[in-house]
Amino acid sequence: MSMQTTKEPQYQFEVDMARESGLSRFGIMSNQTWHDDPKRLLFVLSRYKFVSKMLSGKQRVLEVGCADAFGTRIVQQSVGSVTATDFDPLFIEDAQQRMAADGWPCECRVHDILKGPLAENFDAAYCLDVFEHIMPAVEHDFLRNLAGSVSRTGVVIIGSPSLQSQAYASKGSIEGHVNCKDGMEFKRTIGQHFENVFLFSMNDEVVHTGYHPMAHYLLAIATQPKV
Repeated sequence: MSMQTTKEPQYQFEVDMARESGLSRFGIMSNQTWHDDPKRLLFVLSRYKFVSKMLSGKQRVLEVGCADAFGTRIVQQSVGSVTATDFDPLFIEDAQQRMAADGWPCECRVHDILKGPLAENFDAAYCLDVFEHIMPAVEHDFLRNLAGSVSRTGVVIIGSPSLQSQAYASKGSIEGHVNCKDGMEFKRTIGQHFENVFLFSMNDEVVHTGYHPMAHYLLAIATQPKV
């Protein structure tokens, strides 16, 4: 960095921080998103913001399928702690290294939710862009283990692209999206494992209660697991 002093003094602390701590970096997945489709990163982070608002004040929160955990920090701002999990060790290693360097420590674990719930119960859990990757044959194993990872009064948030959105999805997305559902089917499926399910629609970064078949993305808030 050639210049050491800003023309407007109120910005000097930003230069000092960059010089002293270095610049933060993207994770593996968020880097690709920023490179290929920057606006999509806005949509992804807005889903994390929704989770952070809904779970604000919860003490122990679980993220299932965190990938590079780039958006996890948004939830960390609003809750006591987040335990971020993914079944892929490569992404967990990347998240651990980046979080340690950035000064936002977060417990990151390798865990396959299809093989069982977490050993301890959390106050809340969430998974974004995970359900659609779960084969229909094992979707109830996924939901059962997710429900088994939170307390009896726990709350779970599940976000997934809608079935209708797949007409506009990229080739790469379609290859991985093996279980997108219509809004009502999504709600019914989750409802087999939770007493209450509240369904929201999402288009781009806007969350609303509009007509589900016109939603690009679905967000379900589920409470009181049936376990």
